Amino acid sequence: MPRIRIAPALPDREALDVEIARLRDLDIAALRSRWHAVFGRRPPPHLPRHLLFRILAYRLQADRLGDLDDVSRRLLDGSGSPEKAGQNAANLVPRIADVRPGTSLRREWNGHMQRVTVLAEGFAWNGKTYPSLSQVAFAITGTRWNGPRFFGLRDKPSKRSVA
Repeated sequence: MPRIRIAPALPDREALDVEIARLRDLDIAALRSRWHAVFGRRPPPHLPRHLLFRILAYRLQADRLGDLDDVSRRLLDGSGSPEKAGQNAANLVPRIADVRPGTSLRREWNGHMQRVTVLAEGFAWNGKTYPSLSQVAFAITGTRWNGPRFFGLRDKPSKRSVA
């Protein structure tokens, strides 16, 4: 006879919402007491009320609905501090060449050489000043372009990242 595996009952979402609503009504002393009951130790003294509430609410949800999977947990653990994560994200942005006023940018478009001069307050093309390279690229092509990419100022993606 085949075995039948009975899955655990689905969590009662309404009861969870009620319990979180009760947490929201607790003052900081009651939240600290609840923290001690849930985690088995006193909360860090510097944590403000809103963080105590959020951490306790998260723990309730994780206990009832399931915590993060291993892949997500490793991703978050590897990200480090918010400052480091922000710096890592900034490092992932493609580099744009540093252009100074007086620099001349050139691009061939439809068989015609287009020349743009970098000004302190924007970019000059065909006797008109534009605030961004993207607007110059739009004026040249009639379609939206990333201006730095259109003029070849962005790093080209490596062949490995395209695959």
